[in-house]
Amino acid sequence: MVSFPPCKINLGLHIIRKRADGFHDLETCFYPVPWTDILEVIPSDSLSFTSSGIAIPGNAEDNLCLKAYKLLKSDFDLAPVNIHLHKIIPTGAGLGGGSSDAAHTIRLLNIVFKLNLTVDTMMNYAAKLGSDCAFFIQDKPMMGTGRGEILKEFPLSLRGKFMVLIKPNVHVSTAEAYAGISPRQPETELQHILERQELSGWKNSLKNNFEESVFHKYPVIASVKEYLYNHGAIYASMSGSGASVFGIFEKEITLNIPSEYTSWSGLLP
Repeated sequence: MVSFPPCKINLGLHIIRKRADGFHDLETCFYPVPWTDILEVIPSDSLSFTSSGIAIPGNAEDNLCLKAYKLLKSDFDLAPVNIHLHKIIPTGAGLGGGSSDAAHTIRLLNIVFKLNLTVDTMMNYAAKLGSDCAFFIQDKPMMGTGRGEILKEFPLSLRGKFMVLIKPNVHVSTAEAYAGISPRQPETELQHILERQELSGWKNSLKNNFEESVFHKYPVIASVKEYLYNHGAIYASMSGSGASVFGIFEKEITLNIPSEYTSWSGLLP
C-alpha cells in the first residue's frame, strides 16, 4: 500500500518559553503543502526499511518510519513489513518531512493490519515520535500549541493560491535554531492575527521568531525571502526553523531559482 506524505509550512511561529523538560512552548499554524514523499508498506518475511531519492542522514535503524512500526508493534501483534521511502522533501528544511513519513507509516499500518485505530489514537501515537508528527495524521490546517503536539483544527484556506517553496543549499539543525532564540510572550496571539487579518496584511503581522537569529547566521536564507517579496509574493516566511522559505502568490509565477537550490511550486488544493 502506498501513501504520499506531504510537507507543512508554519504560518507564524512564536516561541513563548523554555520548559523544565527542555522543550519549548510555542504557537503556530501548521498548513499542509502537497510537496510529497512516496511511502510504501508491504508484508514481508522480515522487518526492513529501504529508501531511494534524496539521501537520508543518519542510520536507517533510527528512521522514524521504523520507530513508528516498533511503537505500534509494542501494542499490537504486527507481522513483519518492508517499508520503502522514496524521499523527495528535503531534510533540514523546516518542512516536517520526517515527521510526515512517520505519521503516514502509522496510517498505512492501521489500514494494512486493520487495527481500526481512531484518528485521536493515531495522533497520540504520532505525538510520541515527534513534536509535529501528530499534525500529519489528518493533514489539515491546525493551530499547534505546547511543543506543537497540542492541535486544534483551524478553518483557514489558501485554496487556489500559488506557492513557491525554496530551500537554499544550507542545513539548519533544530537544536542550532533553538540555541539562538530568545523566548518571549507575543503581543498578540497568533490565532487572533489569522482570524482578523487578511492575507495582504500578514507581511507586517505574521512573524516566525526563528528568522532573526537564523537570518543573521545564514543571510542566504534571508535573501530568498527578499527575492520572493521582490517578485510579488503577498506573504513570504521561513518555515519552521529553516532553511526553507515559502512565498504565497495570487497567481502562478515562474522564477529563476538557482539550480543548486531545491524548490517546489504549485497551486494549493
